[in-house]
Amino acid sequence: MAALALLPLPLLAALAASVPMSFASGGTRRWFGRGESQRADAQAAKDAAAAAFYELDSAQRDLRISLETITAVDSSPQAQRAAADYESFSRRIDEVSHGYITAVDSHDLDRDDLDGAAAARARADLTRATDELNRVKGELDRFAQGLGPLLRSAETQLARLAPAVERARQTLLAASNALDGVRATGLRADDLAARLAALGPELTKLNQGAGQHGVPETIRRADEVLRKAEDIRAEAERLPARAAELDKRLVSLRTRAQAITTRAEKVDPVLSELRRRYSAACWQDLQQVPEEAARSVRQAEVKLREAQQARDEQRWADATSLLATVRALLDTTDEAVSAAGDRLRRLDAVSFDRQKEVEQTRFAIRDAQRLAMAGRSTPDPRHARPLDDAVARLERAVAGLEGRHPDWWHFLTETEAVRQTAARVVQEIREARGGAGAGAGASG
Repeated sequence: MAALALLPLPLLAALAASVPMSFASGGTRRWFGRGESQRADAQAAKDAAAAAFYELDSAQRDLRISLETITAVDSSPQAQRAAADYESFSRRIDEVSHGYITAVDSHDLDRDDLDGAAAARARADLTRATDELNRVKGELDRFAQGLGPLLRSAETQLARLAPAVERARQTLLAASNALDGVRATGLRADDLAARLAALGPELTKLNQGAGQHGVPETIRRADEVLRKAEDIRAEAERLPARAAELDKRLVSLRTRAQAITTRAEKVDPVLSELRRRYSAACWQDLQQVPEEAARSVRQAEVKLREAQQARDEQRWADATSLLATVRALLDTTDEAVSAAGDRLRRLDAVSFDRQKEVEQTRFAIRDAQRLAMAGRSTPDPRHARPLDDAVARLERAVAGLEGRHPDWWHFLTETEAVRQTAARVVQEIREARGGAGAGAGASG
């Protein structure tokens, strides 16, 4: 250092200018000039290509997740076409990614001896790779947007999956608990137990999950299990009340059968009175009522015993069906037994005062005639003809009462038929006029 200090300053400056500047890296590099600018441009192109590659890779991963969501739920042709289109995109992505990697591997931008021409080639290759990556990324984005409806539908179904399965499980548990509660009261509920047991395999499939059976099928199965289990639960909870209602109906129908039997025993005296006071035409159709009533009551009693046995064996559906049969038999018998007494009362009334029946029927005809003429100078033949026939029919019925033994029952059935004709004409006129003439009414 002492010798160096003896050198004149101009010489030191010249020596320093003749020695290249040394850097910590151990190499020497010119950081100024056109060559270094081209290196920087190439590096910027490399960074842009890396960013484009990363964005495309991220978009592909997101799209693959979306496609997996769609295909897990949707097997429609549209979803299958989307999956095929994605595979085509994947191949194109592989191609442009390979082009990018080749461009990066082909140019070492960190070389000390990188000249301007090499840097320019690197920049051009990397820029071209970036453009291809961005172009495919744009196409991929548009494809992803087109999948929106399919994806939203799939996500909706996936959102339903876990709650649907859980609801099905909870409803099955509630049905099992309800069944246990019913059995604790002494009711077997064998049919409900069999129906619940039949849902066991379905629960197994639900537990196996959508991965094995598919999302749509799993949701459908969960909804079906829920519906059936809810039916079982509801029926189990209603079963004690149903049993009590069946017991009540059994008692009620037995009482009714006994009452009808008692009333049927009074039909013979009524028939005797009809035969004594009126012509055969007025009562012949009632001759078989006592015998038919007794037979129907016996049938009802047999069905009641069968219903009781079904109730004891807790065959609820059979018991309910048998009780419906009993009720129908007793309804028919009740009507037949009542018919004899009603016939006698009606015949007594009309034979005492026929005019009341006649006037009631004529009023019905006149009422229909007034409605037929409302707003018209002549009635519609479709309405006038049946009313004219009704008038003639009434006159014949009245005339038929002349003689020593009038057929009062024929007279009553004829007047009833005439009133029905008048009522039918009134209904037809009102329907034709759209409700006009609402102030008029047919009696009868």
